[in-house]
Amino acid sequence: MNSSVPSPISDGIAEPVARADECVCDLQCEGFRILQKPGAFRFGTDAVLLSDFVTLKRNARVADLGAGTGIIAILLAAHHPGSVIDAVEIQPDMADMAARSVRMNGLETRVRVHPMDMRDAPEKLGNGRYDAVVCNPPYFKAGAALLSQSENKRISRHDVSITLDEICRTANRLLKSGGRFSAVFPAQRVFELMTAMERFRLSPKRIRCVQHTAAHAPGLMLVDGVKDGGAQLHWLPPLVLRNENDTPTDEWKRIYGEN
Repeated sequence: MNSSVPSPISDGIAEPVARADECVCDLQCEGFRILQKPGAFRFGTDAVLLSDFVTLKRNARVADLGAGTGIIAILLAAHHPGSVIDAVEIQPDMADMAARSVRMNGLETRVRVHPMDMRDAPEKLGNGRYDAVVCNPPYFKAGAALLSQSENKRISRHDVSITLDEICRTANRLLKSGGRFSAVFPAQRVFELMTAMERFRLSPKRIRCVQHTAAHAPGLMLVDGVKDGGAQLHWLPPLVLRNENDTPTDEWKRIYGEN
């Protein structure tokens, strides 16, 4: 059967047939699901936490840079019913899989996947058109960690094809004045991210530490900035994922829809 042809399933959502090397994962959020490919880059907790952290105004226009499997775009569409999201992904196979996940969830009118280099997005999608830009950037500097053997994982995890400055420059060009840029990044490198944001007029405004338990040091930071915003930074309470007995915290359950 042609994998691009959707087939009806019992809940009424059109589902493109997953290809032989793909699986369908339940997002535990309003019945939404996503295609994933075992062995390739797969979304993690960081993408789910960023989707929950993002604040959007009503009927926001959003750009998701480096969209990967489309997880953040789909979750934002679920959390913010009036939003419209342009998901930008440079890897053609990942962009194709994200587009099929969008069709599977019936989100074609609200989420559009663009297989392109994010640096081209302002010219092709429009300068100053967006209320918000979100990004889960590659975490590792090229040369600072062992490169993944998979090209797919290498592009997703290491900044071999894009730098923080290029991400922040692109976000600046896409955003309206007063628009928001939100990202998740390793705590040990968050100063680099915030410095790059400042260079491109994305003033950090909200920051939240993510800790495995209350006793652990932060591993991730959720950062939100405003284009042409002021200098005041608001520190939010830490996001603790696990209790001391290693059970999920109530907030973790809320984010994952388990309450």
